[in-house]
Amino acid sequence: MVGLFPANAVGDDIEIYTDDSRGKVRTVLHNLRKQGRQPEGKYNESLADYVAPRETGIADWIGGFAATAGIGIDEKLEEFEAEHDDYRSIMLKALADRLAEALTEWLHRKVRTELWGYAAGEELDNEALIAERYQGIRPAMGYPASPDHTEKDLLWELLDAEYNTGIWLTESKAMVPTAAVSGLYFAHPQARYFAIGRIGRDQVEDYARRKGMPVEEVEKWLGQNLGYEA
Repeated sequence: MVGLFPANAVGDDIEIYTDDSRGKVRTVLHNLRKQGRQPEGKYNESLADYVAPRETGIADWIGGFAATAGIGIDEKLEEFEAEHDDYRSIMLKALADRLAEALTEWLHRKVRTELWGYAAGEELDNEALIAERYQGIRPAMGYPASPDHTEKDLLWELLDAEYNTGIWLTESKAMVPTAAVSGLYFAHPQARYFAIGRIGRDQVEDYARRKGMPVEEVEKWLGQNLGYEA
């Protein structure tokens, strides 16, 4: 499942609009910014940096996706576990995981060259694809550049992901089936993967305000990123 949406950055947030007139905000994605001291020549990045700021007047876009290769495998896994067949259980899980990753790679290429088409002339061999030498990134919520798993709720609403893919989220925001991948598409030519790292209470409080969430709850979800005692 893929969705492409008109979007612009407002500070560290990304506004997603209901249509290309950009007159009404559909939802807002919230991002964090690297806060630690960076080496000379580097800067404190946020994923919002890869979407054109609203004040520039540039009509930018963002993509979202959710993909799985695990639909229907639970019944077989139960059979294998009942038979104490750990080997086939492990192999089925591994195969489903690899297929989900392959589907994700295929979808990203289709987005780059056809659906969004910002790299329509892309000609990369398999080695270049594996090395991710293409333009754009697809960061997942809950991973280093976007460590807050609760942002998945916004992606699920945008894509109507449970209805369209069968993937649902647990209370801890884990995806079920587990052989699933989801995230955002950024097309900016300088977009790269990075880790937010440790952040201070000042940014946590600002982030909580932007999300409309209690600071204590934000601290729970961002526990590994806190640079202070909560």
